[in-house]
Amino acid sequence: MLFHIHCVDKPGHQAVRAENRDAHIAYLNAHDANLFTAGPMTTADGSGMIGSVLIMDFPDRPAAEAFAAGDPYAKAGLFESVTISPWKRTFFNPPSE
Repeated sequence: MLFHIHCVDKPGHQAVRAENRDAHIAYLNAHDANLFTAGPMTTADGSGMIGSVLIMDFPDRPAAEAFAAGDPYAKAGLFESVTISPWKRTFFNPPSE
């Protein structure tokens, strides 16, 4: 089952994000079998990161919650909020080669 994980950074926590980025990327790589897509949300001008959006595949909500809680960003206190919702892929438009 796919889950949309929406994480909003606490204001002024750019240093926390930067300090934990390598661990966060390693955590995602360790869960690559569950990863559908992921990436940061940015400021309007694209100059800074202000949160994360992940689409992850887990058997159930408790597994998605455990994954989110284990993220190094979450453990470091980066997020102001984390919302987890079931997500249904309806349309897919891959880039042309």
